[in-house]
Amino acid sequence: MRIVVVEDEARIARRLERMTRAYFGPQLQHLVTCDSVTQARQVLETTAPDLVLLDLNLNGQDGFSLLESAAAGAFHTIIISAYTDKAITAFAYGVLDFVPKPFGEERLFQAFARLSTAEKKPDGGLQFLAVKKHGDIVLLDIRELRYIKGAGIYSELHLQNGKKELHDKSLEKLAQLLPASFERIHKSYIVPIAQAERILVQEGSRYQLQLKDGELLPIGRSRYKELKAKLI
Repeated sequence: MRIVVVEDEARIARRLERMTRAYFGPQLQHLVTCDSVTQARQVLETTAPDLVLLDLNLNGQDGFSLLESAAAGAFHTIIISAYTDKAITAFAYGVLDFVPKPFGEERLFQAFARLSTAEKKPDGGLQFLAVKKHGDIVLLDIRELRYIKGAGIYSELHLQNGKKELHDKSLEKLAQLLPASFERIHKSYIVPIAQAERILVQEGSRYQLQLKDGELLPIGRSRYKELKAKLI
């Protein structure tokens, strides 16, 4: 586990480091702390973290300037901030959790536990997926998605306009952020339920999901019953 802490208050940074080491133990391979937006950008460009702990006020600089690029990265982001009015916006951009200051060990550990759970988010949280494109960050409204396909350590976002975009996060990581209106129908596919038309049963107990535009996607056998119940 490789973790980057972005926090300008030395006392809080030390607490985060101590709690992080206590939670992850020998799993923690690398831990680095940054106290400015500039330093954090440099570290994120040269490091491949699994998790970023991000404050939203860094020596007077707005941590939100980092949030879009963090959301587009392959890693998860947990916000640690006293600005609780920013929580809705943070979740809309695709953070794993928002831990309000002041925080205790129990609340931080609860956020860490979300790294290993597949608990679905309620609808109304994530609204955009941030994608790196031509050196910029583009925000895609999740309502534009037809489906998401796993592509190794990346994910292919298939859009309603017929275009495809590549997201740096894996399908597993996106599944932890997407709202309950998205369904994992196969090890390689996630579909918005609103795009589903019907289930087709083929010979040999094989199943396919027909989307509203007619495209067919495979359904994993273990996921058939749950999906069928949601489409009735």
